[in-house]
Amino acid sequence: MTTETARPALDDRRWKALGVCLTAGFISLLDVSIVNVALPSMERGLGASDATQAWVVSGYALAFGLALAPAGRLGDLRGRRQALLFGLAVFTAASVACGFATGPTWLVVCRLIQGAAAGVVAPQTSALIQQMFQGAERARAFGFHGSVVAVSTAVGPLVGGVLIQAFGTADGWRWVFFVNAPIGVAALVAGHRVLPRLPVPDDRREKFDPFGVLLLGTGVLALLLPLVQEQQWQGRAKWLLVPVAALLLGAFWTWEKTQARLGRAPLVDLGLFSLRSFTLGALISLMFFAGLTTIFFVLSLFLQNTVGYSALATGLSILPFAAASAVGAAVGGRLVMRYGRSLVVIGLGAVALGLLGVVAAVQLVPGDGVGWAMALPLVVAGIGSGLTVSPNTTLTLTLVPVRRAGAAGGVLQTGQRIGSALGIAVVGSVYFAHVANHARPTTALQLGLLTAVGIILVALVLAVADLRERRTRPGRDDLAAAAPRGHDENGAGEMAGRGA
Repeated sequence: MTTETARPALDDRRWKALGVCLTAGFISLLDVSIVNVALPSMERGLGASDATQAWVVSGYALAFGLALAPAGRLGDLRGRRQALLFGLAVFTAASVACGFATGPTWLVVCRLIQGAAAGVVAPQTSALIQQMFQGAERARAFGFHGSVVAVSTAVGPLVGGVLIQAFGTADGWRWVFFVNAPIGVAALVAGHRVLPRLPVPDDRREKFDPFGVLLLGTGVLALLLPLVQEQQWQGRAKWLLVPVAALLLGAFWTWEKTQARLGRAPLVDLGLFSLRSFTLGALISLMFFAGLTTIFFVLSLFLQNTVGYSALATGLSILPFAAASAVGAAVGGRLVMRYGRSLVVIGLGAVALGLLGVVAAVQLVPGDGVGWAMALPLVVAGIGSGLTVSPNTTLTLTLVPVRRAGAAGGVLQTGQRIGSALGIAVVGSVYFAHVANHARPTTALQLGLLTAVGIILVALVLAVADLRERRTRPGRDDLAAAAPRGHDENGAGEMAGRGA
């Protein structure tokens, strides 16, 4: 077979493999938000208490966040294809088990397993994109990835609302989990056929770091627990876990530096943080997700509890954001090679502007018409979200060595999960505090959204500072330095060279 005939088939297989990665990523991120509108159905159909409902939501987020970094490293060492397929199989089985739950304990345990499996899947998707694609193709692939991240988060309430509407409030919550089964099985079958068997390190020093996993896991757990349980754990004692988390994460940092100094492979290569693109991109991502995730949280509460929208109507009201995010991410993936961090600055500015438009719409159009009034501002915010997530991911990971791609993706997404928990804790506190003080629900929503805008403006300041630094002191730590020059370290283009 000639190179001319082999190359198109190879390219076709890479894009099919990307489709499998994005499908797996979609259903794992969808489950972050899809359950929110199903909680009343769980209360009616399963008798789920407030504590159970809290753990159905927060338990998934906790397990997801804890699994990310070690799972990314495991994929680097043992193969990303195997790790993704394993995580997807466990996620699919746990989803079915959640749907068949006969009691609250069963549901919470299966939800924890489901979250951990999602944490195994997530870092493999970004790592496989880095390993399969280079240059402009990689940016385009991350554009599709950004679309999936934005859409899956925003469309969750709509999908959940449709399922509750179709199957009723008694058993509709079960189908929120069952819907993952056919998608997961189809992705598994396709994945076995098209996911590439890419090489893994044969260096004997490349070993897993169980003590590093323990330190990082307990540190992240201590940090996330008071955030995700902020509404359920009363009093201030829970915040004592934050300094404990700081000590554990400091110990993890010291341990990893020691591992590197002794010539052993660490769980997280701290040298990644010497890359300005990675460090700044990770901080921008953390702050952006802290502001973004809270939008759907407070809007869903307001539209259902105050305006009286059904779960389906609530999902439809947020749909303009999801659709615009997909468009923005696709455009951002195509333009990031040309405009770099400027796109992130534009995107963050559009998100802040759109949210301010939502604040104005809530004030000017009270009652049932608020959903229509929010549509245009949500489109603006959605386009901005797409222009932020996709280019920022590309810029953050572009100089990361491919052999560390899984661990780097795990660190990046761990920051996103921490940011989401932090944002919900902060914005949720503002919203609930004003509701508890008998303020107008509209005022509580507006103050919550303004808090989210403030968080996103922090990300914008970081992006602007980075952009100015690049213009005044151009260096090699930028996207131009990552333009394809053959192959990345350890074979970024190995799929092209080896033929999957």
